[in-house]
Amino acid sequence: MAKAPDFTKTMQDMMANFPVDTSSMQDAFKTQSALNEKMARAALSAAERSTEISAQWAKDTIARVGELTAQKDDASGYAKAFTDFANASTESAAEHMSAFAEVAKKLQMETVDLLMSAGKDLAEEGQKTAEKATRQAQDAVKKATAATTPKA
Repeated sequence: MAKAPDFTKTMQDMMANFPVDTSSMQDAFKTQSALNEKMARAALSAAERSTEISAQWAKDTIARVGELTAQKDDASGYAKAFTDFANASTESAAEHMSAFAEVAKKLQMETVDLLMSAGKDLAEEGQKTAEKATRQAQDAVKKATAATTPKA
């Protein structure tokens, strides 16, 4: 059987002769990691607050159900208890939904701030990278020109 050629050494030699500056990739990775950390922190904070709101809502509802199920002297007492429960539940729902909306609004504002900041950082990094590449290209042209210019 024919054995497939091993190109490992060839690829290593080729990559060694092909200079690549990985610092910009490392910087981009660090920037992206920092952004991810901040985004995760904001999302987890919102999730924590939402959980607190949900738990409080459940506690309030359970307490009201206890009042609803308490023994009454006559049928009108049960009707009043149910009406009170429905009214309190409606008010509670409005309050808790408002609290959820505040959490969502805060998360949205934090996300926009983070993305705006990241965009600004990326633009600055892009400008620095472009300036560095321009300098390197100019240096390479100067070296090439000097190498091809005949010496007197």
